Parts: sequence; C-alpha cells; structure tokens
Amino acid sequence: MTSSMTTRPPRRLVRSALAILAGMTTVVALSMGADEVMYATHVFPPRSEPMHDPRLFALALAYRAVFGVAGSWVAARVAPHHPMRHALIVGGIGLALSALGAIVTRDMDLGPAWYSWGLAASTLPCAWLGGRLAGGKA
Repeated sequence: MTSSMTTRPPRRLVRSALAILAGMTTVVALSMGADEVMYATHVFPPRSEPMHDPRLFALALAYRAVFGVAGSWVAARVAPHHPMRHALIVGGIGLALSALGAIVTRDMDLGPAWYSWGLAASTLPCAWLGGRLAGGKA
C-alpha cells in the first residue's frame, strides 16, 4: 500500500508555493502600477531623463514599503499554515532581489545608493508587519 504522498506533492506544499507567488505578484504588480501612475502624472520625470530629486526616491521607497507589507499580508492570508513564515519568505525573496539589484546597479548611476539599500533594508520589517497584520504569530 502506497500513500498518496509518495506519488504526488502534498497539497499544502502547492498551496504554500501559490501563497508566496501571490504575495510576490502583489508586490510587483502594485509597484509597477504605481510607477506607471507616477510617470503618467508627471510626478516622475520622463523615462528618458534621469531622476535626481531625492524626494522622489523617498516617495518610491515609501510606496514600495507599503506594497511590501501588502504582499506579505496576501501571502500570510493565503498560506495553508504558518502565515508568518510565508510572509517572511516573501520578505526574504525581496531582500535577496533588492540586495542583488543594489550590487548589480552600483556603478550604473541609476539613483542614490541609499535608495537601493533602503529597499533591501526595509523588506524584512515590512514582511514581518504584513504577517502580523494578517494574524501571524511573531
């Protein structure tokens, strides 16, 4: 007699992966959408021109932090178990991608270093907050 666990992945594993994907998709979709609004309303300069105003980078960092909380909240709410763990996995992925982005673009003059490293530094606290708001245990 074989158990169903030996022939297919557990349903909870699939649901966990989907929860994390839903959280990441939320962060990316909201960030890209907000960026488009900022360009369309001329808050940000045209894409062909560099952005120099530190206040605009601070604005982008602020709304990305809010979206990081939202994405982690989604992951925690959809998670089949351990909501805080799922929220923090979303944050860990964000941390890895943000740090990699900061390193790769270091010499590209795409903006101040504090912005890139601020994104990386804010991901785990935002993920924790999203997990807590979703009812996850600390």
